[in-house]
Amino acid sequence: MKDVKQRNRRRRQCRRSQDHKRSVLAISAVVLLLTVMVSANSMTLKAKNREYQAQETELKEQIQAEKDRSKEKLGLVHNNEIIFKAK
Repeated sequence: MKDVKQRNRRRRQCRRSQDHKRSVLAISAVVLLLTVMVSANSMTLKAKNREYQAQETELKEQIQAEKDRSKEKLGLVHNNEIIFKAK
């Protein structure tokens, strides 16, 4: 009788141990997958950020060029003078 109880207890313990190992493996796989996904998205976002920074620099240069051009145009006009554009 004691042998049967001990065997059953060992089987249950072995099953629990196997279930525990499977659970740990599954959780580890999910964590690894999430890490890979976050890393991939991070790289994509960094690339987009570089593109946006380059675009921002270009736009700032264009703004400065337009400001310089408008200063030249405005410097040619006297007070109360009306400018007519030829078409």
